[in-house]
Amino acid sequence: MGQFSFIQAPIEGLYIIEPKVFGDHRGYFMETYNYEDFKAVGLDMVFVQDNQSKSKKGVLRGLHFQTRYPQGKLVRAIKGEVFDVAVDLRKESKTYGQWYGVLLSEENKKQFYIPEGFAHGFLVTSEVAEFVYKCTNLYHPEFEGGITWNDPDINIQWPLDKIEEILLSEKDKNAPTLRESNIQF
Repeated sequence: MGQFSFIQAPIEGLYIIEPKVFGDHRGYFMETYNYEDFKAVGLDMVFVQDNQSKSKKGVLRGLHFQTRYPQGKLVRAIKGEVFDVAVDLRKESKTYGQWYGVLLSEENKKQFYIPEGFAHGFLVTSEVAEFVYKCTNLYHPEFEGGITWNDPDINIQWPLDKIEEILLSEKDKNAPTLRESNIQF
């Protein structure tokens, strides 16, 4: 037990998780998830789906959520680097509409836990990134929603200084603002 440091982010429910890494001349070993360690800090969720994506520099995926069957996500970059963001969509939250971001990379091995009730997205800041995440609910495309990545009311400070072009899916290009969507969990 005790293979992780859990750092509460400024928005309630969000955690940055730093695993203990054991390395030697052969490489390294680390646990990426341990139910008992997570449960000990109040993260008593059950994951039902794992996902992985590969993207090139400038790809921005998000900001996504599901209106029914919302997903909590435990995310990390296993190759390259991403700037990962969560936006609070919980109706009764004092931080509704606020965002928090963290740099996740294969080097820092940090993870980010985003509970249900948040929109989620990430920007690839390295040449290539592979991103993996565990979900607390299955994907239901019919209940998928999104908010535009550059919503002026949310005002996410994406690290765009070394990004020549933002690459978005058609769905993300046409996503509404938070005000237009009026989404609240």
